[in-house]
Amino acid sequence: MKTNSFKMGRLLPCAAALACMPAFAQSTVTLYGAVDDALTYVSNQKGHSNVYMRQGNLYASKFGLQGKEDLGNGTTAIFDLQNGFDLNTGALSSSGLMFNRQAYVGLQNARFGTLTAGRQYTPYYMFVGPLTGSSWLTGATGAHPGDIDGLDTTVRINNSLVYTSPNWGGFQASAMYALGGIAGSTGKGQTYSGALRYLNGPVTLSLGYLRMNNAQQTTGFDPASTGSFGVSALNAGYVSAKAIQHVAAAGNYTLGNLTLGLSYSNVEYRSGAHSLFGSTAVFNTYAALGVYRFTPQFDAGAGVAFTAASKSNGIGSAARYAQYSLKEAYHLSKRTTLYALQGYQHASGQTLNAAGSIVDAAPSVGDSQNGTPSATHGQFVGMLGIATLF
Repeated sequence: MKTNSFKMGRLLPCAAALACMPAFAQSTVTLYGAVDDALTYVSNQKGHSNVYMRQGNLYASKFGLQGKEDLGNGTTAIFDLQNGFDLNTGALSSSGLMFNRQAYVGLQNARFGTLTAGRQYTPYYMFVGPLTGSSWLTGATGAHPGDIDGLDTTVRINNSLVYTSPNWGGFQASAMYALGGIAGSTGKGQTYSGALRYLNGPVTLSLGYLRMNNAQQTTGFDPASTGSFGVSALNAGYVSAKAIQHVAAAGNYTLGNLTLGLSYSNVEYRSGAHSLFGSTAVFNTYAALGVYRFTPQFDAGAGVAFTAASKSNGIGSAARYAQYSLKEAYHLSKRTTLYALQGYQHASGQTLNAAGSIVDAAPSVGDSQNGTPSATHGQFVGMLGIATLF
């Protein structure tokens, strides 16, 4: 066989050059997201019933860029940029924030754990939230009343550092510290969070803690604070708190196609010199849920949550909230789901409004009606929707 000496002469230097080049680490960037919309009926929004389109019910409508690069020796560089949007208008979910949901970068190692920096969800939510109604029944109608305990995605933290350990025999831990960044007052506006999780076969248990300090350079919960949270008729009178503390515990037990869950949370709004209320306000929530997968395509769930506020700040009859939630989902594929949601909440007693005045407690189902509480003691929400993931 005759060899072409000219071609060989050209190829050999090229092969030698390639052999001397350094090996590039493997890296990937993934575009992902969810699109979700539903026809929604509410029995009472500030005195009137309403039929409208509401997005982000089963899943929050969002898109994101997630990336990783293999750095060798089991270490990976990671990042996540996540934007929430209103499907029905095309607007950003949070005005002026491109990546309002999460935006972080960090390092991950199978042996030593993960360290990330940026705008992030808390360990409190990441460990405890998935075991509660906000995950199993959706935040729209299954989050605890007004998402008072922040176990849905309403709490996000700026300027934060988060460490999450590897799984040690079923145990995992995570901790967060967020820097206030205010010159001369480094303690103002800081956030702390920590959580523990135990997973063993059918049992999952979690315990979480969260404290958000108010920067208190302006009235209300100062935007310079690292923490942000959902405001509803339940907590509108306590937004000017010096600090907000959350403690929650939850557990799930799975037996075949059935999952059962219990949870408890304690939330304290602590008063300070700039607060519109005088003494600490406390909210305790007790909740239970059950979800059953009837077929690979169809599952249904139900939940109940009771929230009790403390007697304080001149209130003689403390607020009480009882919520009942249902969810039915039919999965057309792994990515696309048709769903129906129903939620009813009854409120009694008294609370404080945004001006600090004593008013009758108003119901706010899940976190779907945080800005539109009922003018009566009861509120019903029903939804028929479709959601698809990409």
